[in-house]
Amino acid sequence: MSEAELRQHRCCVTGHRPEKLTISERRLTQLLEAEIRIAIDNGFTTYITGMAKGVDLIAAEIVLRLRARDARLKLVCALPYPGFGLHWGGGWTERLQSVLAQADLERTICPGFSYAAYQVRNEWMVLCKALHNE
Repeated sequence: MSEAELRQHRCCVTGHRPEKLTISERRLTQLLEAEIRIAIDNGFTTYITGMAKGVDLIAAEIVLRLRARDARLKLVCALPYPGFGLHWGGGWTERLQSVLAQADLERTICPGFSYAAYQVRNEWMVLCKALHNE
């Protein structure tokens, strides 16, 4: 399936990092899964996540779990720059690598680190035309 086809019915996910959350990861997972299931019922089958630790990565894990029972679901991982997430502790780097290994499409948006790379990644996620790496 081409990237253009994947983008037709997409839902983009990016959110708080774990240290900024006011609820447990377990509760966040329950709430995110409920919303993702509603989106699926409304025809959204492609999920694009910014892959940051916290909301982004948890949403990706949920999509992968649901994809095991629903082959229509696709996961696109949008990394802001090369090497993103390789320095995380607490098991987050391993979770990131596990998700990337199972993704339908992985895109690295910017050629290197900058604070602006996060905004460029977010814009790439929601725009119909990709910004880089086509």
